[in-house]
Amino acid sequence: MKHFITLLLGMLLALPFSGYAQQSIRGDVNGSGIVDVEDVNAVINIMLNYIGPTAAADVDGSGIVDVEDLNVVINIILGMDDGGSHDQCDWVDLGLPSGTLWANRNIGASSPEDYGDYFAWGETSPKAVYNWDTYKWYEEYYDAEGDFHWGLTKYCTQVVGGLDDFVDNKTELDLDDDAAAVNWGGGARMPSIDQIQELVDNCTWQWTQRNDVNGKLVTGPNGSTIFLPAAGGRWDDSRSNSLFDRYFDGSYWSRALYVVVHGDVGNLHFNYLDHAYLDSGYPRCYGFPVRAVRVP
Repeated sequence: MKHFITLLLGMLLALPFSGYAQQSIRGDVNGSGIVDVEDVNAVINIMLNYIGPTAAADVDGSGIVDVEDLNVVINIILGMDDGGSHDQCDWVDLGLPSGTLWANRNIGASSPEDYGDYFAWGETSPKAVYNWDTYKWYEEYYDAEGDFHWGLTKYCTQVVGGLDDFVDNKTELDLDDDAAAVNWGGGARMPSIDQIQELVDNCTWQWTQRNDVNGKLVTGPNGSTIFLPAAGGRWDDSRSNSLFDRYFDGSYWSRALYVVVHGDVGNLHFNYLDHAYLDSGYPRCYGFPVRAVRVP
């Protein structure tokens, strides 16, 4: 390993390159303001335990400093990575039985601890107000006789919840209504019920802080980690508490109904007291963050 690193450093030092200056300083491990060979050296020294890790050294946002961070810094230097704050994410292999990869950050987030965007279930863009009046798949009206009609117009499994007895028995989001698929593409999806349950059952969950943000550090069977911030949720915007339960709770939408007979959407839930678990019952018009998955 040391011989390989020495050889690698020699090759990089031979490159006619003075550093990659950038505004976001992604990969600037030593804080010099540019990304250059010294940042490669800094990552290596951390990996060899010569110096302690810093937040900047976790370039790929996986929660640990390893050879993948070294690769990212090298790619920035070689121009194979723009070094910017990516709209998308790094995919983390946690060693789960299904092989599912989890994103290292929420959709719309610039870092793993950033809350990112909030989405009503089945919607693909954030918005100012989260309630039934603004929900894409809900309508209400008065007919000519003055009778009030209300209900869902998609993803409805029971007559009582559908507009004018509408039922389509859809229990999983179409790709066009999947916030991960629409915003990121490339095989990204909102997690299924089974994928959430697999994450809950096979990982260890530790309440912690990352850059002063509360959340859960999720450690997979292979030791790799992701961080899920306690981002709470959004409801309405006319009250000061429209962003509720942040700092203490985390809720992340799945792409499917959990209690089909009642039309309850499944979500990953945790707080500072409990282990994570699969939950349901939140109105689908609430705004929650989305953590994407991908199956290679």
